[in-house]
Order: sequence, then structure tokens, then C-alpha cells
Amino acid sequence: MLTGLAQTLRTSRGLAAKADIGLATARLGLSGASAVPVGDDCAAIPDGDGWLLLAIEGFMNEFVAGDPWFAGWCGVMVNISDIAAMGGRPIAVVDAVWADGEDKAAPVLEGLRAASERFGVPLVGGHTNIRTDRGQLSVAILGRAKRLLTSFDAQPGERLIAAIDLRGAYREPFANWQAALDAPGERLRGDLEVLPLIAESGLSRAAKDISQGGVIGTAAMLAECSGVGIAIDVRSVPAPDGVDPARWLLSFPSYGYLLSVRPADVPAVSALFRARGIGAADIGAVTADRRVTITDGTSTESIWDFTRQPLLGCGPTTSDAEAAA
Repeated sequence: MLTGLAQTLRTSRGLAAKADIGLATARLGLSGASAVPVGDDCAAIPDGDGWLLLAIEGFMNEFVAGDPWFAGWCGVMVNISDIAAMGGRPIAVVDAVWADGEDKAAPVLEGLRAASERFGVPLVGGHTNIRTDRGQLSVAILGRAKRLLTSFDAQPGERLIAAIDLRGAYREPFANWQAALDAPGERLRGDLEVLPLIAESGLSRAAKDISQGGVIGTAAMLAECSGVGIAIDVRSVPAPDGVDPARWLLSFPSYGYLLSVRPADVPAVSALFRARGIGAADIGAVTADRRVTITDGTSTESIWDFTRQPLLGCGPTTSDAEAAA
């Protein structure tokens, strides 16, 4: 059973999409060693006693066409999640919308507005073109952090915590687990505040939001950027009752984060999420062997080996490793 699950995860569209990022970073000459390191959920730009956070998301055309209102909602929601994953708080968003006429643009714009109002993050401008042959959407966000959670600071010996809001359902037919649409804005904003609280308390230095590619793809990105390995016990991942394990490990939850945490801080970090009704569990170990693996307690399968192949191309280089030795 684990062998089949591992094969499904290795060949998933979500993981392949993460590998596509590596093609762009190589063409642009970007890496974790760039002036502003690339590979995080946001660009973190030093600013006074903190950091400005800048991120952008583009959406699959079939998603915008198939569920335009929800695409607009997600445009705001996933960008806010990126800011939180870095230990920050959102300031404002801008959008770029393309559509074949006003009627096609309307539900996207309505979804953007609904999420902006619910999360309390203003839309302050953007770009609109409603004279194109298809619908497309991109949304960018600005935020600020006092203390960062990054993709580059997971350390061997730490534990990997998954925090996921399970109070929802799939937004069929896509692998989006939606736990925000019916939640009051006050609760959504309070749930997001857990991440900057963890950063500012020093309970973690490394985190990522669970995005396309799910728990496994996100863990792989975190492992590569930090130059570590991650061993995940699939039995420990918080999951809704009755959901297919392979689908769940590749799902994109509306609220989901992976955090690398010192063993002594695991209870405190888990308690902060659980106090807000969010599922949180220690799902595995951060290791030094540069592989992402899964286990079911009886066998182990490798999902990605960074000694053989990069994923994003944003991890430490050989020269980095030699300099740190």
C-alpha cells in the first residue's frame, strides 16, 4: 500500500508544478543565495526593524473558468496565507483580471471583494482587461513581519508540525479543501494571527503554507531550501474522516501550514493551533540526509532525493555546504 501511495505522490501534478518553478529560477538566475533569497512564500525585504513581505499568485486558467467566484476568493486568501507563513501580517492586495466581457469578469471581481472584506485586507488597485479571449487572474500582496519564519531555517533534529483546519469540505472537482467560506471574519483573522505570534515568540524559525502539491510537495520545498531531509509518518498527518489518503496528502487546504520546531517547543506550538480548533500534530522528523520520505510504521518510501535532483533549485549549493562545514 505504501509503495502505491509513494508512486502517486512522486508522479503528482502538484509536485511536477513545483519542479517547473526550478526552470524559471534558473532562467532568471535566482536562488536561495540571491540578494533577496528566492524559495520562500514571500520575498522578505529588510525594512527598519522588520521586513516588508511581497508575494504574488497566478491561477490556472481552467480553475478561473470553472469556478470564477471561488478563484477570486482564493486570489486574496492564498496570498494572505503566504504572508502568515512568513510570520507576517497583510497590509493590502492588488489584482490583475482578464476576461471575455464584463459578465465573465463579474464573478471573479465579486469573489475578490468578498474575501477582501471577510479577511479585512483592502484591495487597493490593480489591472483590468475585459476584452480578451479568456479569463485569467493574478493577485499580489504586501505585508510586514517583525520576525520571520522562513523556508531556509529548518534544522536537523527538529520536528515537523502540520497545522490544518479540518472544518470544511472539498470544493469539487479540484483538490481544494475549503474551511474558510462559512467562517466569520473574526475567526479567520484570529487563526492567521497564530503564525506571527509563533515567530515573535521564537517558537519556530521555519515554516511554509501548504499549497499546490499538498503536505508532501510543501515538505519537499521546505527541505530543499533548508538543505535538510524530512521523514513524514503518514499516519500522523491531521486529516478529515473518510478522505482518501493519497488525495489528502496532495490537497491544498485553505488553512494549512508546516512548521519546523525544536522538540521541546512542540507541545506549545501545537497547543496554540488546537486552542483555535485547528488540527495540529507532530508528523515527522527533520533529518540531515537530504531526502523526503514517508513511512506507515512498517516500511519507508523515498519521495524525493535532493542528492540526485533539485526541485526548485533554491537550496544550498555545494559551495554553501563547504563554507558551513
